[in-house]
Amino acid sequence: MFLPLVLTLWVVIIGMGFLQFHNEAQLREEKIREQLDLINSRVISYYVQNVNPESFLDFVARYYRASELYEKIRISVYIDGQLKKSYGRPITLTPEELAGTVSVGDKKRGRDADGNDYFYAEPKRSPDGRVVVCTILPRDSAVKVATAPSARILYIVVAVGLVVTILSYFSTRYFGRNIIILRTIAERAATDPNFIPAMDYPNDELGDISRQIIHMYNERSQAMQRQKREHSVALHAIEEKARSKRQLTNNINHELRTPIGVIKGYLDTILDNPDMDEDSQRHFLQKAREHVNRLVNLIADVSVITRLEEGGEMISTEELDFHDVVYTIASDIEESGSLGDMTFSFDVPLDCKVNGNYNLLTGMVINLAKNAAAYSKGTMCELNMTGQDDKFYYFIFRDNGTGVGAEHLPHLFERFYRIDSGRSRKAGGTGLGLPIVQNTVLAHGGKIHPENCADGGLAFIFSLPKYKSGPLR
Repeated sequence: MFLPLVLTLWVVIIGMGFLQFHNEAQLREEKIREQLDLINSRVISYYVQNVNPESFLDFVARYYRASELYEKIRISVYIDGQLKKSYGRPITLTPEELAGTVSVGDKKRGRDADGNDYFYAEPKRSPDGRVVVCTILPRDSAVKVATAPSARILYIVVAVGLVVTILSYFSTRYFGRNIIILRTIAERAATDPNFIPAMDYPNDELGDISRQIIHMYNERSQAMQRQKREHSVALHAIEEKARSKRQLTNNINHELRTPIGVIKGYLDTILDNPDMDEDSQRHFLQKAREHVNRLVNLIADVSVITRLEEGGEMISTEELDFHDVVYTIASDIEESGSLGDMTFSFDVPLDCKVNGNYNLLTGMVINLAKNAAAYSKGTMCELNMTGQDDKFYYFIFRDNGTGVGAEHLPHLFERFYRIDSGRSRKAGGTGLGLPIVQNTVLAHGGKIHPENCADGGLAFIFSLPKYKSGPLR
């Protein structure tokens, strides 16, 4: 950047210097020519004023005698076509030139008969045409020195060139710094995708442009990184969902195989023994019906959890009084005796308005209660509200059973996870009750986690969103 700029400026400076050099030489020559024309005009003026021109020529001889420049000046005065007076060697003019019928403008600079270079002033004529004056100045060494341009022009050209070179160096260094930085950033960015430039720039227009370019690059890089992270997260979620589906399918196949095999065994026993007594047949049919019911429950739970996992964000919600929901569940449990010897109680205030789906929330509470009745070995379970904030109500569901080992707590919401596999199957569980509970809470925008109670039993602490923000009255 520096060399092309300096070379260009030097060419311009030298060109301007040459032009000035030529113009000054022309100006100096013009001044000499004007001096020669002045001499011709003064001689004609003396004639017009009836003054003898010889006195003026004598003055010229005295005036220029001490001048090295005009020492060899030649002046010739023609009157009526005859040479009457001459200073220096006479100048020969043709009759046509004396009569003015031929222009001598092309002789302003030429050579005389001896081949000497000279200045030739245009002959001057008197108004009546009788007198013609011609003046010549040979171009000797003195004239060449006088018309040569001053050496100051050369010094000025060199000085200006040096100043321009220095200024160009610092200017290109100043402006080139940003360009070098941008080039470095471009090279780094091309080889290092994680490179984030952070450099200082001068406070000028080029610095502003550089900062804007870097800002745009950083924003684009950050956007691309965010896109990569989001793509990675989405890809991971898709893979996890596919893995979960495969695992669910495998688990379902395993869970279906057991009751179907048992049902087939009972039916085969009845069919293979036509002489079996009625009580035995009734016993086997009763067992088969129990496994059919378990199979129906399993299919229903699979349908629910699949709907929650694949379309949890699209479940329909409405304003619900959670107190009324739990009250209805408690009444049904008491009337049906579905929990056996275990009692269910609740402490949820009136007007506890939540934004939820009635069927899902009902199924969630029933699953928690049935899970406690089947596995806790306790005598009671309860659901209480523990607090609220601007967006959520907080609840705890607990029983007074034996709780679970700490190593099992992180796995309670895994599908088909059983602490005691034999006992769980005997109790008729599907292994999907607690996963349905978790997915129901998450689908409503809440959170849930299990923990062992200090005084015994297992607790599930969860939150549900308020229908409208504000404290419960």
